[in-house]
Amino acid sequence: MPLSWNEIRNRALAFSKEWADESSEDAEAKSFWGDFFNVFGISRRRVASFEEPVNIKAAEQMGKLHDLLKASGYEGHALEVYFVRLLYR
Repeated sequence: MPLSWNEIRNRALAFSKEWADESSEDAEAKSFWGDFFNVFGISRRRVASFEEPVNIKAAEQMGKLHDLLKASGYEGHALEVYFVRLLYR
């Protein structure tokens, strides 16, 4: 049975309060996404059935590269343009 808008709103509010102070993205990624999809009544397992492991690994590697470059001082518009070029050339 689909969730009502009121139920989604209540779940979203609870989710935002629970995750407001989280700072460890890598350590909590699976929990975060599981809780996020739960806002809409969707299980993490259902979403995972649509993911392709190769794409996930590539996205994780790009995210790590992005974080390393940003930590070294390469950031802002220049960093984002660089990543667009990496992805689409």
